[in-house]
Amino acid sequence: MTENRMSSFIAPQTIVVIGASSRDGSLGKIIVQNLLSGGMAKGNISIVNPKYKRVLDLPCSASVDELESAADLAVIVSPPKTVPGLIAELGQKGTRSVVVITAGFSEGNGTGGKDLEAQMLKEARQYNVRIIGPNCLGVISPINKLNASFSHLMPNKGKIGVISQSGAMLTSIIDWACGRGIGFSHLVSLGDMADITFGEVLDAMSMDSETEAIVIYMESVQHARRFISAARAASRTKPIVVLKVGRSDAGSKAVASHTGAMAGSDDVYQAVFDRSGLLRVNGMSELFYAAASLTSVKPLDKSGLAILTNGGGMGVLATDALVQSGGVLAQLSDVSKQKLDKVLPKTWSGANPIDIIGDAGPDRYAAALGVLQEDENIGAILVLNCPTAVSSSIDIAKVVADIAATGKKCVLTSWVGSATAEASRSLFAERGIPSYATPESAVNSFMYLVHYRQNQKILMETPPALTEDLEFDVKAAQSIVDKAVAKKREWLNEMEAKQVLAAYGIPTVTTRLATTAEEAVSFATELGYPVAVKIFSPDILHKSDVQGVALNLASEAAVKQAVLDIQNTVQHRRPDAQIEGFFVQNMANYKDAHEVILGVLNDPTFGPVLMFGQGGTAVEVYNDKALALPPLNLKLAKDMVARTNIYHLLKGYRDREAVDMDALLLTLIKLSQLVVDFDRLVELDVNPLLVNSQGVVALDARIRISIKSEVKTNRLAIHPYPHDLEEKITLASGKTYELRPVRPEDEPALIENFNQLTKEEIRFRFFNAIKTMSHPMAARFSQIDYDREMALVITDPRTQKNWKLYAVVRLILEAFEPRAEFSLIVNHVVGRQGLGTLLLKRIIHYAESRGLKEVYGSVLAENKVMLDLCKRAGFTMQSQHNEPGVVTVKLLLNREASNS
Repeated sequence: MTENRMSSFIAPQTIVVIGASSRDGSLGKIIVQNLLSGGMAKGNISIVNPKYKRVLDLPCSASVDELESAADLAVIVSPPKTVPGLIAELGQKGTRSVVVITAGFSEGNGTGGKDLEAQMLKEARQYNVRIIGPNCLGVISPINKLNASFSHLMPNKGKIGVISQSGAMLTSIIDWACGRGIGFSHLVSLGDMADITFGEVLDAMSMDSETEAIVIYMESVQHARRFISAARAASRTKPIVVLKVGRSDAGSKAVASHTGAMAGSDDVYQAVFDRSGLLRVNGMSELFYAAASLTSVKPLDKSGLAILTNGGGMGVLATDALVQSGGVLAQLSDVSKQKLDKVLPKTWSGANPIDIIGDAGPDRYAAALGVLQEDENIGAILVLNCPTAVSSSIDIAKVVADIAATGKKCVLTSWVGSATAEASRSLFAERGIPSYATPESAVNSFMYLVHYRQNQKILMETPPALTEDLEFDVKAAQSIVDKAVAKKREWLNEMEAKQVLAAYGIPTVTTRLATTAEEAVSFATELGYPVAVKIFSPDILHKSDVQGVALNLASEAAVKQAVLDIQNTVQHRRPDAQIEGFFVQNMANYKDAHEVILGVLNDPTFGPVLMFGQGGTAVEVYNDKALALPPLNLKLAKDMVARTNIYHLLKGYRDREAVDMDALLLTLIKLSQLVVDFDRLVELDVNPLLVNSQGVVALDARIRISIKSEVKTNRLAIHPYPHDLEEKITLASGKTYELRPVRPEDEPALIENFNQLTKEEIRFRFFNAIKTMSHPMAARFSQIDYDREMALVITDPRTQKNWKLYAVVRLILEAFEPRAEFSLIVNHVVGRQGLGTLLLKRIIHYAESRGLKEVYGSVLAENKVMLDLCKRAGFTMQSQHNEPGVVTVKLLLNREASNS
């Protein structure tokens, strides 16, 4: 495990078990036994329990204070009421990592457990102690011979890291995997997650070279932003497979908006997983089949699957499973068909699936598999075998394993049956080749490879830049919200809601508010016929439910009658509702328009979530929706729309033109920015939003706000673009630039700037003579998570369409310590104008605002300009003995806070 604060949990040199006893069946005794049997030396294990002198032939101390030295890791199994005091004693002794096995804290219904947990955390924070648990199974690291848990089995070594919220599920996972030869790098039981949550462990496993895939069993998420930030970072480097339980929304409370009614909590979790690049599975077997496949096969460069089988029926079964899962069969090249004709019987299938007939032996399998390995149209090969009396299944398995180990393609296998297949499956397990009991399971695992490849592509895709510079009248929208808050109104009326949308550039239909039938007629005449009339009542949210809408009114008489009819109907159906007037609107003349819905809901875990889908009065019946987390860019908005069924209609069909997709996507981005700007926004519906080839217009809208005196800030699960760091700078030369955070759309400009750098500038920045900046490299530098990294760039003013990028200062925060590494590069074309000094000052100020205690970097000794810049900024310098020619520069920040 990479050296960090999590290392002492996974690879401790010394351990103390507090509360261990000699009583058979006690958790403490089981944990000590597991430590010894796992490989921990006796001399590295200490025990604390005042009731014993020795436990399992190990010396036992009466208190933490009596220990000779601080242990790297403490495991507590003593009663709950003792835990806060023990945390304090361990902290005073110098132990900084604790696993609390003990239950009886916040998982209970009473306040006593919650109070104990609060006391425990208070002591932990005072002494900088980190805690896994309470109420957990413990920590296991097979590669480090550590079993600090009460698991009944010690798992095998492997490449899969496991993070489980449930200890019982973790033991089930271990039991299931041990029977199938699946091994693990580390397994962490989080329990109640009072302190350490998914985010910290994800960070540690993503940096661990021994872990090639991560498996998560999840019930719920705490600290949403921390989790998403860690998940997005980790999924760029290795596959993460998650089994999230609790799909039912039976326990969720009813909400007033269409958006709230349509989007359950599980839908939000799915949106989170999609945004983070995680693969979601539906059961434990799928969980490990997916992880085992992702760690055992060669990378997938194409999505086409070739199916090689000695049974036609099995080939068809696998093909059906593939098509139903959204996969595609690879098209065999003409060259491959010609080669197969030469090595296979004339009766072979002649296409994919490649049926090589029931009497196929090892030689025929080897010949066919060899041809498929060379076909450029194929991404992976699924080899099926049905038992026959003609050929030996194990002999066929041996030749397949040999070719799979040395060939170019990803190979998966399924030896169907039981008695005759077990030996072959064992052979594949020994050779690290994925093997499945059924063709369907094999196809499912292949699709995980496809989805992972798609996720990686999506994560690295560069979003297009906006074609227009969006400007918003935030003050106008804020004024409307403030007035509603002052009157303690949670719901804005329709007029106010549309004014807020208009302030963010979202077109709305012209609307007037009338209090009498005569006034309604006057407004209708002003607007021009035909018009629509709608009830205005703070007690009625869905007007059509009470027949509160009249459309296509073409005369004064029709308007008057509509007002009377609506008034009478509403008074009959909702006598409790207060009628404050009637909205009069133009009938939107949007030919061939589609009705869609835009929405915002406030999820209790992840905060604001955006929704898009098919709209209209039957919106809940359609239930055609996609959710996404703000903020959005053009690419994310397009992906969101593309996940709905109505997307296929929006692209145009038969005699209907395609809609103005740019206008629709910009509307989603504008709505996203509205969410970012207003902490008080709770719910929002725009239904319907009409969209056609001419653009969009909102016909109806409702917005709910929070009227609490204190509003939760930083409620977004993903850190938005920090507009507050933007500034315009004018140099002594008179040249004007923009200093701002980097954006994903900057990738082309970043590459162009790299291409203009001199060889020396590149070597000073990257310590190597890099010739080109690849797309993955540029995407990594421009698509940053502002929560854990910051890059400030110098560019042309935003008014310039084809802007250039001239300089970058970057700060990468450490996951476990309040310090960060910086780097700086200034293109020679803007050199000697003080930009380096300016950028360094700005990034230091930013580091201080984040509460960091140290900024450091590595500089080549011959880079005199950078060393002089750092010296003038107050950095200390130290040459590195293990890296000749490299100087480490450090700057201490927040000195008063750190000294206190």
